[in-house]
Amino acid sequence: MARIFAKNLSKKNVMSSDGSVIGVLYNIVMDVRTGKLVNLVVNPDMSVDKSRYQMDGNYVLIDFSAVRAVRDFIVVDKKEAMA
Repeated sequence: MARIFAKNLSKKNVMSSDGSVIGVLYNIVMDVRTGKLVNLVVNPDMSVDKSRYQMDGNYVLIDFSAVRAVRDFIVVDKKEAMA
């Protein structure tokens, strides 16, 4: 995956590989020891079934390994994104 500045990811829409909107990127979790990105923290869309995702308070956590593309949207693999 190409290098992208974190500030360019702020407030990007997150959608699953089937085209459904999950929400808006709120934050990113990074492992400070390794520097690897761990999770996307997403403010979920009102239409999202939150019970299908790992949650942290009111936010959806998506494993960074589920990310497939970053352009106008952040696209995540639907199966990998769900808990």
